[in-house]
Amino acid sequence: MNLTTKGRYAVTAMLDLAIRYDHGPIALADVTERQDISLSYLEQLFARLRREGLVVSVRGPGGGYRLNRHPRDITVSDIIDAIDESVDVTRCGGEGSCQHGERCLTHTLWANLSDHIHDFLQSVTLEKLVDSDDVREVALRQEGKSSLSQLVEKQRLDHL
Repeated sequence: MNLTTKGRYAVTAMLDLAIRYDHGPIALADVTERQDISLSYLEQLFARLRREGLVVSVRGPGGGYRLNRHPRDITVSDIIDAIDESVDVTRCGGEGSCQHGERCLTHTLWANLSDHIHDFLQSVTLEKLVDSDDVREVALRQEGKSSLSQLVEKQRLDHL
């Protein structure tokens, strides 16, 4: 399986937006702080996500990004596909040319596994993830860190 950090970061950032779905546009700088993902990397990912219609950008003060559809209508597979990631575990990219241009002995096994992975990711919506106790626990912890760092920054600026 070839799910790179690009895919993981895209899903993480989209989940961050889904958690804050009712909060209006979210600045990528805030996502960067909470998720520890490079801002320039997020900008590249969100350009793709925007082109694929998963997010919309809002310009101006209070701007940022928001989901273009309700979290129940966006699957992990939608996100992975939007950024051109692959969940194919075959050596041949599903082409059937794994062994000297011919199908290898285990091609069907790996192709079936790829299909199962894709089906699983298609069944997991952002809403389902947001409703998970594990995700909520981490989000609360991250929100606490974010609030704390904002407070520290405000105090630093007040002392200047």
